[in-house]
Amino acid sequence: MKEQREVQGFRLSEVIIIVLITCTFSILAGISYGRIKYSDSININSFDSKEDDDTALNEFITNYKYIIKNSYNTEDIDEDELLNKALASVLKELGIKDPYSLYMDEESYSEFNITLNGEYQGIGIGASKESPDEYLKISYIIEGSPASSTNLKAGDYIISIDGKSSKDMTAQEFSQYVISSDDEQFLLKIQRDEEEFSLNIKKGKVELSSTTSKVIERDGKKIGYIKLSIFAANTYNQFKKDFSNLEKQEIDSLIIDVRDNTGGHLTEVNKILSLFLSKDKIIYRMQKNNGKAVKYYSNGSITKKYPIVFISNNNTASASEVFILGLKENINAKVVGEKTYGKGTVQELIELSNGDKYKITTKRWLSPKGNWVNDTKGIAPDVEVKLSDNYLKNPVETNDNQLEEAIKLSIKEINK
Repeated sequence: MKEQREVQGFRLSEVIIIVLITCTFSILAGISYGRIKYSDSININSFDSKEDDDTALNEFITNYKYIIKNSYNTEDIDEDELLNKALASVLKELGIKDPYSLYMDEESYSEFNITLNGEYQGIGIGASKESPDEYLKISYIIEGSPASSTNLKAGDYIISIDGKSSKDMTAQEFSQYVISSDDEQFLLKIQRDEEEFSLNIKKGKVELSSTTSKVIERDGKKIGYIKLSIFAANTYNQFKKDFSNLEKQEIDSLIIDVRDNTGGHLTEVNKILSLFLSKDKIIYRMQKNNGKAVKYYSNGSITKKYPIVFISNNNTASASEVFILGLKENINAKVVGEKTYGKGTVQELIELSNGDKYKITTKRWLSPKGNWVNDTKGIAPDVEVKLSDNYLKNPVETNDNQLEEAIKLSIKEINK
């Protein structure tokens, strides 16, 4: 993980979101997931060393079979678990050179999947603990979630859930209890000021929002603004709705804020880029390990003419970088802020017969013109500006100097 950043007065470790579990992986990856599920009939012991030219693998299989057959204490060994641990070790070693290749058990995949799906079955509250011996405190409630139809409020303390004290739980343990439970209803005991009360709440669909938008009026111009936090499976529909509403208001330019957007589904980027570019435009290229690159084209019907300005920072990565370069190299979109992270690889997700998964890097993506921004290269901004100390101390819009520079550049581009 990158070093922890301050978030609205709390350290990231102190604010654990129950509905959107903090992802435990460094960067989400610009994921074009190919889900490959191994057949249950595949048995690693069925490989015949005489038919396999890989000497090292041959030796492993031969010795594995010998150990299982001859070891004195093997009667209680679960061979499936043993092999899965071996595979996890392979992925761990591979991860030294490639941090995006890793093994995921059911719990870690659940966290990962919630973030990328953009929805899950839960109750829809965010909570935090300022100290380990406190009760969990509700920090916010997601609109449209089961919790939003109750009288719960931000600032309420969760005394217990189903009789279990929240003092004895971390926020992540609380979230896992709700998400993984087979029960559909939970009993919460709540404290609000000096009052205590109990309520039953049913689990239901919780949709996570990845976009927000508004119109900024400046110098007689209408500048559309969209904040894009992740490319989840539902991001395109949310983005399209916000984008359509902005265009109905006849905006003169558009600012797209992808600060701290670490990536997500590449398919969502494809669809969003197609809102801006006609079908003759290359949106990116995909290169396999054989060196051949395939061009991917927009599915859109029109290329937008008004100025577009991105706001980026060092945590803008992967699918976000695909998005930026797709518009920068096709219609000269501008970038304000800081250099992006620089992640130019794509992962595939493979599912094992026991339900565990792992992901490995299988491709690299290139920009429409064939550029690769991996590692420290990133995408350099047209106007470099770091967040001011005022914003870091008080992160409100009026102190957001990066946004202010993006507005100034938008007006400059409109007036050209």
